[in-house]
Amino acid sequence: MSQEKRWNARYQDAGDDYLFGTEPNHFLAHRAGLLQNGRTAVCLADGEGRNSVWLAEQGLQVTAVELSTVALEKARRLAAGRGVTIDFLQADMLAPGWPPAPMHGVFDWVIGIFIQFTGPEERVRQFAAMKQLVCRGGRILLQGYTPKQIEYATGGPGIPENLYTPELLREAFAGWEIEELIDYEEDVAEGRGHKGRSALIGMVARKP
Repeated sequence: MSQEKRWNARYQDAGDDYLFGTEPNHFLAHRAGLLQNGRTAVCLADGEGRNSVWLAEQGLQVTAVELSTVALEKARRLAAGRGVTIDFLQADMLAPGWPPAPMHGVFDWVIGIFIQFTGPEERVRQFAAMKQLVCRGGRILLQGYTPKQIEYATGGPGIPENLYTPELLREAFAGWEIEELIDYEEDVAEGRGHKGRSALIGMVARKP
């Protein structure tokens, strides 16, 4: 089964509910003040729109990239209901040649929330694509799970090599200014997709 079909099926199974809820990720929301250091944001693998809609509510000009057409339909519905405008883009961020040249160096913020659906080899391409999107002086914000999350099994891929450690992220963003890098535990309540005690990591890195 292709990634698109797999994610479509997962979002369809949720019915009219939002698999990961409609409120923003906590790590992202707690940095609302920092996000004002910029006008544009791209939210990658955005799912049903909870994070892109919240970003638009903060006054940012937002592009949301998502592979699943089912998730995009829900995201458009959420944006309409909350009265915000978002540029929704159906795309595979791991596709060869993505992102297209017109998107290079455009965004003040590149947001990746729980995008750990890739192994180490694909993650190199994923991070490279994210770096291409950021303008000079712009930032990447990442939220993910650490390997300890395997013990909790309250969300995430359940594949150890897909998960982040501080060392992995420092190496991946060598040459960038790591403004924040924290690993911590927290009780998460983000729909039925992410629920319960979780082992988390968050990073904000600034492009030279």
